[in-house]
Amino acid sequence: MFPVILAIESSCDETSAAVLKNNAILSNVISSQYFHKEFGGIVPELASRAHIKTIDRIVNKAIEESGIDKHTINCVAATAGPGLIGSLLVGYNYGRSFALSRNIPFIPVNHIESHLFSSFIGHDKINFPFIALVVSGGHTLLFHVRGINSFKVLGETQDDAAGEAFDKVAKMLGLAYPGGPEIDRLALDGNENYHKFPSAKVKGKIYDFSFSGVKTSVLYFLRRNFPDNKNIPLSDICASFQKSVVSSLIEKTKLAADEFGIKMITVSGGVSANSKLRKEFKKLEQRGYNIYFPEKKYSTDNAAMIGYIAYLKINESKNQIQEANILEEAFAKFKH
Repeated sequence: MFPVILAIESSCDETSAAVLKNNAILSNVISSQYFHKEFGGIVPELASRAHIKTIDRIVNKAIEESGIDKHTINCVAATAGPGLIGSLLVGYNYGRSFALSRNIPFIPVNHIESHLFSSFIGHDKINFPFIALVVSGGHTLLFHVRGINSFKVLGETQDDAAGEAFDKVAKMLGLAYPGGPEIDRLALDGNENYHKFPSAKVKGKIYDFSFSGVKTSVLYFLRRNFPDNKNIPLSDICASFQKSVVSSLIEKTKLAADEFGIKMITVSGGVSANSKLRKEFKKLEQRGYNIYFPEKKYSTDNAAMIGYIAYLKINESKNQIQEANILEEAFAKFKH
């Protein structure tokens, strides 16, 4: 029997549901919580309450848009972590209850793992091995991927995630939350060589990242040169800051690819939608590397990627779904 999967994602501030038949995305509905803008960041308690109010409507809409009868759904997948615990519990418990009521399998999915393979949504085949950069507001991780259930963390951020640094610098500059898209937009008209912000290197850990230093460097630069917060060259500062972050991400990813002799690289997560990051990674294709990004609609948190990794696991295990083992395996891979 072919899997018809209802997938749910609620790890942070998006309530999302999707329906897949095999690896085909029949629907992918996302409800974003824009009210967090007024607080300059995610308020966990408000986020979980919003998920509770929204999830039933979003799931029903995803089923309706898919064009399938809900009784044909024979598997449910939901994000089990990492994320905001209150938000996670909403989607996880909804999905598990749906599965129990129908007596169908339930697959808990690791959120980072779903980003890891999101570049291949819509592809018929995944070629291994590859180096994967997962970069978002909460995570910056570098992987060596050998198979669906075989991958290793090579490096991670020692402080702020890249997306988090974007948001904090945007706040310093008086820009709206989320800050990443705002910085990306302004940087298009800026001079990236206006000021050289540092790219930190972590001693003894060549694949690890650090973005706290560049964030602090921007703060001190603004205090020193624009103490009255007037006439700040926003576009130039955004472009210069963005260049520093992107350079670090590309440098370490390429270093890993060369170290392992791998020419295939994937870049996923919310920050993978950044235009500068995409442009600079694509330049590597001229040097023989194969670069893969998810479609932008699958870059940020969404249920389609949750359903896709569930499909891959079902396919890999020849439809032998064992919930406890899948959950254990998904999280064990992120332990050092």
